[in-house]
Amino acid sequence: MVNVSIARRYARALLDVAAEANRTDSVAEQLAAFVKAFEQSSELSDVLLNPAYSRSQRNQVVDSLIKVVGGVEPTLANTLRLLVDRNRLIYLSDIARVYRDMADARAGRVRGHVTSATKLTPDALEQLRKNLQQLTQRDVILESHEDPSLLGGVSAQVGSVLFDGSVRTQLEQLRRELKQH
Repeated sequence: MVNVSIARRYARALLDVAAEANRTDSVAEQLAAFVKAFEQSSELSDVLLNPAYSRSQRNQVVDSLIKVVGGVEPTLANTLRLLVDRNRLIYLSDIARVYRDMADARAGRVRGHVTSATKLTPDALEQLRKNLQQLTQRDVILESHEDPSLLGGVSAQVGSVLFDGSVRTQLEQLRRELKQH
């Protein structure tokens, strides 16, 4: 629970400063890229999170990473340095997740997940996105996944609402109804 409140505090501060500069989405993209880099490189994670390394060593690594990436928003660079100084870099993935959620809420966006038995065409995915936008009255950003066990149809979750039109669910519903009679 502590990491959620810490993540929320840093994410809110970062979002407020990024919003003042009108750089909210740019910071979100770069923050996600840094999280991905930390998750994909065990050596990088070890240096940044292992207490055996000094704060100055971690600062050097973060500064080098910022230079290598190039074009990093100054607000994000300062936040990364602050996290190193306060030994809070371990919360970076939580901060990124909370930041993205707060930025989406501020922009009137909602994220959704679409699961289908086979890969959806770009046109079908766009039509589904438009239909979900009409239902939710918000801008919807969709991620699609395939799950052959659905047999057919589509299942979409937007926020906390699940729209399930999969054949598997329809067959399960039919089975339950037949058992009751």
